[in-house]
Amino acid sequence: MLQVAISRVRPEKEARLRAWLAELNTRIDEVRETFRDETVRAEQAYIVQGGDGPLLIYVIEAEDFERGAKAYASSHHKIDAEHRAVMGECLAESPKIKPLYSVTLENG
Repeated sequence: MLQVAISRVRPEKEARLRAWLAELNTRIDEVRETFRDETVRAEQAYIVQGGDGPLLIYVIEAEDFERGAKAYASSHHKIDAEHRAVMGECLAESPKIKPLYSVTLENG
């Protein structure tokens, strides 16, 4: 399953967020270890300029988002604690959005 999350980035924290995302690219083995716990198959992150400032667009593909959320919330991985801290520092509220179109291929 695919999920997209959009959050406002505090403008004064955009450089910090970009640095963290770049750091994640250098810690691939740690990231993949969390993926196994969270049933994640892939993640992508983009920062785009919106009308009211920067937005983080986070795309995640996972087998089970509920299980993944529980694993992330109770994670003992150092990188997950760091991720929560950076996201809490850098992100503001998330706009309320729902997909206007969403189709998946049923397994069968």
